[in-house]
Amino acid sequence: MKVGTDGVLLGAWSDVDGASHILDVGTGTGVIAIMLAQRTENATIHAVEIDEEAYTQASQNMQNTAWANRLQAFQVAIQDFAKNKDAAYDLIVSNPPFFSGGTFSSSQDKTSVRHTVKLPHGDLLLATRKLLKEKGKFCVILPYLEGLRFKELANSYNLYCTKMTEVKPRADKPVERLLLQFDRVVKPMEKDVLVIQQGQANSWTAEYKQLTGEFYLKM
Repeated sequence: MKVGTDGVLLGAWSDVDGASHILDVGTGTGVIAIMLAQRTENATIHAVEIDEEAYTQASQNMQNTAWANRLQAFQVAIQDFAKNKDAAYDLIVSNPPFFSGGTFSSSQDKTSVRHTVKLPHGDLLLATRKLLKEKGKFCVILPYLEGLRFKELANSYNLYCTKMTEVKPRADKPVERLLLQFDRVVKPMEKDVLVIQQGQANSWTAEYKQLTGEFYLKM
């Protein structure tokens, strides 16, 4: 699995302030969990991944970092993981699958990542509500329409959007992604826009560089 812009955005954007216990749901290669370890001094980061190959790769990647002692991956579905834990996390993050319909891909790996069959959004929200501390935060990244639907669905699980960043590939393009933060209590929602590129490929905006620059070898 390649490292995508969505994961980098979520790992850089999520609010780690005061978080000592963090959970990454559907960690894939482990990049988001590793970024969160890099951004914190003492936080313990757990990561769950149901796919065996991805779990193995994430575990290896974590062990090859300077923060290996604070990172731990579990090969388990979040639905089962949540059954055995109480509210334990100050921050939960997820770059979840998002296609709930349409034609399945012939590639099982791609299908697992892009379809919500193994992780319906209701299950993710139910697990989050159980695992999130009273003052904890839950952050996700989703395509625009799926993000709006997820935001509305979250209300029924008593999780309320308190921060939204609309992500555009360029200033003249429509919003493609939503970065969403949820809390257990209703608060005025902060909203802003992030533009990734100025024009041609790899012409990063100053805002994108400021957010993600420390995670790139070259930018």
